[in-house]
Amino acid sequence: MKIESYIRDIQDFPKKEILFKDITPLLNDPIATKNTVSVLVESLKGQKIDKVVGAESRGFFFGILLAQELNAGFVPVRKPKKLPYDTISATYELEYGTDSLEMHTDAIKKGDRVLIHDDVLATGGTAKAVCELVAKLGGVIVQCNFLMELTFLNGREKIKEHPIFAAITY
Repeated sequence: MKIESYIRDIQDFPKKEILFKDITPLLNDPIATKNTVSVLVESLKGQKIDKVVGAESRGFFFGILLAQELNAGFVPVRKPKKLPYDTISATYELEYGTDSLEMHTDAIKKGDRVLIHDDVLATGGTAKAVCELVAKLGGVIVQCNFLMELTFLNGREKIKEHPIFAAITY
């Protein structure tokens, strides 16, 4: 099964000159979704994972499935003021400005072995911010795991100190 055959290109979304990689056809096919989870888990080569951290919002789709498959807890990382309990935050650069992500303060215990998952590694800002949150709470990052990597945006450079896996590269 070729995962990329389930990824649909949408031109000029969410704005002009952006080619958006739409994963909804993949999510719509239960066999393709299951096979994709297997590819993402295989990259861990038997590593023990205590928590899977998924970045809002498309990182939640496979993040929760990975957590179930790995018998690990799932930790959502969200935009500011979306989590109900005490949070820590990390700020990252956007093309024009900054944004922030938050995680509950009790989501990760010191020494927890953590898999970070998001749908796409693009410029690396989101991934770097999630890595900072995990580090603040004392988690050990086992891998940064992505469905896709847009290599031409060089996001890997921002998180190169961690093992990185992407099921598909463009």
